[in-house]
Amino acid sequence: MHILFDINHPAHVHLFRNAIKTLESKGHHVIVTARDKDVTLQLLESYQIPHILLSKAQKGYLGLGIELIKRQWKLFPILRKNKIDVCVSATGACSVHVCKLLGIPSLVFYDTEHAKIQNALTISFATRFMTPDSFQRRYGKKHLTYNSMHELAYLHPKYFSPDPNIFELLRMPFGSKFVFLRFVSWNAAHDVGQKGLSLNMKRKIIQICSQYARVIISSEAQMDAEFEEYRFAIAPEKMHDVLYYAEMCISEGGTTATEAAILGTPSIHFSSTGKYCGVFKDLEKNYDLLHVTEKEDDLLQKVGDLFSQDNLKANWQLKREKLLENKVSLTDYLLNRIEETFNEKKKNITS
Repeated sequence: MHILFDINHPAHVHLFRNAIKTLESKGHHVIVTARDKDVTLQLLESYQIPHILLSKAQKGYLGLGIELIKRQWKLFPILRKNKIDVCVSATGACSVHVCKLLGIPSLVFYDTEHAKIQNALTISFATRFMTPDSFQRRYGKKHLTYNSMHELAYLHPKYFSPDPNIFELLRMPFGSKFVFLRFVSWNAAHDVGQKGLSLNMKRKIIQICSQYARVIISSEAQMDAEFEEYRFAIAPEKMHDVLYYAEMCISEGGTTATEAAILGTPSIHFSSTGKYCGVFKDLEKNYDLLHVTEKEDDLLQKVGDLFSQDNLKANWQLKREKLLENKVSLTDYLLNRIEETFNEKKKNITS
């Protein structure tokens, strides 16, 4: 098979990296196209995944629109030259139109209901649009659902085991308590109209958390000088080890909050649209692993409630075990869908 993975975001590297390595180990020809956004290229290099750079992330509707056209223009000859059988992506906005034109099946894995523009650009052109079964919309016969989450493509125990040496990198004794705070830049297409925590609220969170544990901050955007003492430069490929061992995670970013929850770390996600996402609701209502709020006062109260509990981490690990019992590895599902799509294509050609 000749398979192309189109990667637009750091999270997509994690989503597809195990599938890419598995396919390559079986002798299939894999092409990866990439977008220079945040630490995407750094992650690809860390995991030794060769890639073709198509564009650098732009801001605003106009910038994103121009970038989309450039990406499609560059992608067209790559698809033809490499005789791609199946194209796989996580947003589809860049690849599905070109694939449709060339008659190449496109598989889109997505989990964000409120990304209305991206979904509108993608769904009608994709061969298969695949989402977690908690996704709160349905799009007809081409929409398939799976009993999993994107993060279980790389955080399922089959593919992930935490590295205790992370404490050495954090320069603290093994088992030390720390709280991980994640602030985002709000430049993504699906971030339009959203806002993050206020400066005063960040101060309050740090003040409360510092009473119980060391505070570590990771931020996409430039931070205010007063928070620099809490900033810690974490290699992106080590982020999940940090999230696993953290006592608590408070994140403006949905992916980080979800990853922490799936790893059994008490997780709070501040988001003006968070309640709309099916994955968040699944983790919150069915497993009590995640708390999503758009109210700053509610967030502070939840932090205090969590720190007042005995055996906090141990209890969350038990909740994680329940989640893992009920969900499947998304990487395995992804590989099955690729093979199935390839076989369908062969059958259609020969019939």
